[in-house]
Amino acid sequence: MKSLNAQTRCLCGAVKITVDKINPEFTVCHCESCRVWSGAPYFAVQCGSAVKIEGQQKVTEYQSSSWASRGFCSDCGTHLFFKMHKSGEYNMPVGLFQHLEGLKMDMQYFSDQRPDYYCFSNETKEMTKAEIMDYFAADI
Repeated sequence: MKSLNAQTRCLCGAVKITVDKINPEFTVCHCESCRVWSGAPYFAVQCGSAVKIEGQQKVTEYQSSSWASRGFCSDCGTHLFFKMHKSGEYNMPVGLFQHLEGLKMDMQYFSDQRPDYYCFSNETKEMTKAEIMDYFAADI
């Protein structure tokens, strides 16, 4: 698996992000929180904790669960990250990064909460709500 690095920014440019490592095997989350937040399933690349954010004063964080928070630009509303409390690791929207190559959908979270009105033909690993809750129980 090849790691990628990249720079991006929010729509208005107030927040700039530099990521040292991006895992090209991205995840899709079908949970209700992600679908409400993004208006669709959340396509996310894992970026680790080596993330530099310029314009931090424009980033608003919302604690969306006991194990993570979501960050967005307070000026333009761009969704910037899902950040794990315990590890400090970031998952960021795939769409933030315009020039990533070699991406592959690898995992679907909350697969049992995926609505009937869409499906993906990609063959991926899947985790149900119960499996996710068990996995993150140690981080609570």
